[in-house]
Amino acid sequence: MIIGIGSDLIDIRRVSAVIDRHGDRFLDRIFTDAERAKAERRAKNQKMVVATYAKRFAAKEACSKALGTGIRRGVWWRDMGVVNLPSGRPTMQLTGGALARLEALTPPGCEARIDLSITDDWPLAQAFVIISAVTPGKP
Repeated sequence: MIIGIGSDLIDIRRVSAVIDRHGDRFLDRIFTDAERAKAERRAKNQKMVVATYAKRFAAKEACSKALGTGIRRGVWWRDMGVVNLPSGRPTMQLTGGALARLEALTPPGCEARIDLSITDDWPLAQAFVIISAVTPGKP
C-alpha cells in the first residue's frame, strides 16, 4: 500500500550558485557525510559533482513531500540521505524527525519501503519518491 508520494525538479545551476556562494556551510547543513563522499568521488568533473548534489537535494525535497511534512515539523535536511543498496538501487536512509514521521505513517504490522528514482539532464535534476507499507519479509 502506498503511504506517500513525492517529486521534485531542480535547476542544477541553482545548486551550483549556492555552493559557490556558501561552500561547506551549505554542504554541511544539507548533505550527509555519505552523500558528500559520493559527490566528491566525482571531483574530476565539477559538473558531475554539482549534478550529484542537485539530484540528492531533489531526492530530499521529494522525500519530505512523501512524508507529508516538507522541511518542517521536525524533518530536517540531514535526516534524509540518499544511499545505494548492494544492488546499486538508490533509496533513502532516514534518521531523526524523518524516521519518526515515517514510523508514524507506517501501519502496525507493516514495514516501510522507500523507492527512489533520481536522474539529471543538464541543467535539470529530478527525483521521485514512493513510500510503501509492505508485509515484513516480502519484496
